[in-house]
Amino acid sequence: MKTIVLCGGSGTRLWPLSRKMLPKQFVRMFDGQSLFQLTLSRNARVADESIFVVGKDQYFLALDQVGTNCISGCKYLAEPIGRSTAPAVALACMSVAADELVLVTTADHLIRDLDAFQSAVNEAISLANHGFLVTFGIKPDYPETGFGYIEHKGNEVILFHEKPQLDDAKTYVASGDFLWNSGMFCFKAGVFLEELQRLAPVVFNQARKTFDNANVVGDTYDFDLADMNLIPDISIDYAVMEKTNLVKVVPCDIGWSDMGSFDAMYQEFLNPKESSNATVLRSIDTPDPIYIDSTNNLVVADKREIALVDVDELQVIDTSDAILIAKKGSSQKVKDVVSILKAKKSELTELHRKVYRPWGWYDNLEEGLRFKVKRILVNPGAKLSLQKHYHRAEHWIVVQGTAEITNGDKTFVLTENESTYIPVGHIHRLSNPGRVPLEIIEVQSGGFLGEDDIVRINDNYGRN
Repeated sequence: MKTIVLCGGSGTRLWPLSRKMLPKQFVRMFDGQSLFQLTLSRNARVADESIFVVGKDQYFLALDQVGTNCISGCKYLAEPIGRSTAPAVALACMSVAADELVLVTTADHLIRDLDAFQSAVNEAISLANHGFLVTFGIKPDYPETGFGYIEHKGNEVILFHEKPQLDDAKTYVASGDFLWNSGMFCFKAGVFLEELQRLAPVVFNQARKTFDNANVVGDTYDFDLADMNLIPDISIDYAVMEKTNLVKVVPCDIGWSDMGSFDAMYQEFLNPKESSNATVLRSIDTPDPIYIDSTNNLVVADKREIALVDVDELQVIDTSDAILIAKKGSSQKVKDVVSILKAKKSELTELHRKVYRPWGWYDNLEEGLRFKVKRILVNPGAKLSLQKHYHRAEHWIVVQGTAEITNGDKTFVLTENESTYIPVGHIHRLSNPGRVPLEIIEVQSGGFLGEDDIVRINDNYGRN
C-alpha cells in the first residue's frame, strides 16, 4: 500500500505561527518535529511508499523534512496552485497502478494512538480490497461546529452532514450515531478514478490532461499552471464520497486532532499540574513561561522570556516579528486578522522573519532606511542561484564554515572572519563546498532592498 499525503493548507487560524511560506504542517513544535514529520513516521507503519501532493512554494520544505526523517521511496507532485482535495487525490492516483491500494492522509493532523490508527487502517484495507471507497470517521467527544459529520450505522454511511450549528452538533454527539469527518480515505486507485470519471467527469478529464502534460524529473511531477487552473476547485467529499454508492466508513478513536486552531492546540499541550496552562516551546533554548496566579492559558514561546500575571483564559502566541494575544475560545477570529494584514499588503501573512529556502535559510536581523542585515545559513553542498541586483550592494562576512564565492569574473574561497564586497550589478553566487553548514552575515545597502530585486541567471532548483 502507498500513502497519499495532502500537504496543502495555509493554517490561517494559527497565525502568526503558521504562514503561507511555512504553514502549520511544517512548523516544528513537537520536540523538534513537525506535524508533517509525525505523519511520515505514522504512515511508515502501514505503507511502503509515500506520494506527497504539495504546493510549489512548500516543495523544498517537504523535501528537507523528508530527508531529515531519512524516508525513501517517495514521489512529489508539485502543484503551482491548489484546487482542493479531489484533483489532488486524482493526480496522485494517476501516478500509481490501478489496483494499488492507497491511504489518503493530510499532513497537518495529529494522531496520538498509533496502535488504534493501525487497527483502523487494517479494517479499511479489508473493505477497500472488496472495492469500497473507505472514509475514516472520528468518534466525537464534544459538539464541534468546525467539522463535517458522518451519520452512520456500523460501516454503513447513512448521510454526510455539513458543519452544523451548535444545537445540532450537541444532538449529533448525544445520539452516538455521528462521527467527525476526518478527511482520511482508503481505496484502490483505479476504483476512485472510475468513480471520479463517472460522478465528476470534468474534474477527471482535466486532471488527466494535467497529469499527462506534467514535466517529470526523477521522482517529481511538475504541473503546468494553465492546466491546473482549468481543473474545478472541489473537495473529494463533494465530488465523489457524498454521491457514490461504494462508500464505507471506519469508526475510530485514535486520539485525533486537526490542530486547526489555538483552542485545539491548548487541548493537546494542556498541563493540569501547571494550573491548567498549556505551553509550547519552539526550541530547546526557549525559557519556560512564568505563570503567577494565572490559569487556563496557552503560551507559544519562541525565544523571549514571557510572564503572565493575574490573567486567565488567554492565548499568547509569540514569534520573532509578531505577537497574537487572544481570548481563549476566539480562535476562529484569527483568520480575520490575516484578512486585515492581507488588505494592508503585509508580508507577515507570507513570511516569518526566518525564511526557508532550498539551500538553507536566512533570518532578517535588522533593517532600516537603505540597509538590511541578514544571517544566512547554507547547507553542505548547497548553493544559491547565480544572480545579480540592480539596486543593492552586499557585504558578506563568513561566521563559520567555508564559502566558495563567485564575484564578477572571479571565484575564490573565504573562511571564518573573512569578507567580500559585491557591488551593484555584479553577477555573484554563494556556495558551500564543505561538510558543515556555512553561516554568513550579509549587509545590504541601497535604494531598494526587496526580494524581487533578484535576477537569476542560473539556479539549481528550477526557480525563475
